[in-house]
Amino acid sequence: MNGMGYVDYEQEGFVGIVTINRPKALNALNEEVLKDLEAAFDSIDQNTVRAVILTGAGENSFVAGADIAAMSTMTKEQGEAFGKYGNDIFRKIETFPIPVIAAVNGFALGGGNELAMSCDIRICSENAVFGQPEVGLGITPGFGGTQRLARLIGVGKAKEMLYTARNIKADEAYRLGFVNAVYPQEELMPAAKKMAGIIAANAPIAVRNSKKAANDGLQTDMDQAIVIEEKLFGACFETEDQKEGMAAFLEKRKEKQFKNR
Repeated sequence: MNGMGYVDYEQEGFVGIVTINRPKALNALNEEVLKDLEAAFDSIDQNTVRAVILTGAGENSFVAGADIAAMSTMTKEQGEAFGKYGNDIFRKIETFPIPVIAAVNGFALGGGNELAMSCDIRICSENAVFGQPEVGLGITPGFGGTQRLARLIGVGKAKEMLYTARNIKADEAYRLGFVNAVYPQEELMPAAKKMAGIIAANAPIAVRNSKKAANDGLQTDMDQAIVIEEKLFGACFETEDQKEGMAAFLEKRKEKQFKNR
C-alpha cells in the first residue's frame, strides 16, 4: 500500500483501491487531502489497472464534506480558487479513462457527495447518508454539486436537496437511482471488489471507450453523440482484444485472454 499523506492507494490484481484516510476528521476534504487524492489517481498504473474503487477509511464516513474551519475565513477570490481546485480534481476523476466505483461507507455530505457523483457508479453501506448542506452554511455547493446532482436524479429532486439542505439516507438514495445498490457495512468492499473484478474481466480498451462515449455523448446532442460512439466503436476493431473476444465467442470458449491492446 502506498500512502500519500491522507490518501492510501493499493492495487489488487487488476483493481486499484483509493482510500481517503483522515478518519478523525470524518475524512473531510481540505487542500491537502485534495492534493493527496489527485496524487493517488496520478499514481495509478493505467496499463495494469482496469477498474478503480474509491472509499473512505473507517465505518462512519466516506467524506463528511469540505473542511469548514479552513473555509470559514476565505475571501471571495480564495473561495473561487478553492472551488476551482476541487472541481478540477473531481473532473479529472470523472474523466479518468478507467471506471471508478464509489464505495460509500457512511457520510457523503457536501464535497463528499460531490466526490461520489464524480465516480461512474455508486454503491453504499446501509448507514450511508447523502446531502448538500451548503446553503445552511451560507454558501452554494462548490465542487460540482449544483451541476451533477440534477444530471443524476432529475432537476426537481436535485433542487429540493440543494435548496432545503436536507440529507437522504441509503434507501432513498437507492430509490432515486443515486446509488446502484445498498449493502451491510461488512459486505460493501467485497461487493465493490466483485463488481470491479467483473469490469476488469472484460476487454479494457472496450470498457474505456464505452466510458468515453457515454461521458462525451452526454455533453452533446444525439446526432453528434452517435458519431462519437461510431468512432470509438470503430477504434475497437484495431485491437487484439476485439479479435480475441469474438474468436472466443465463435469458438464457444469461456476463457478469454484480454491483454489491454
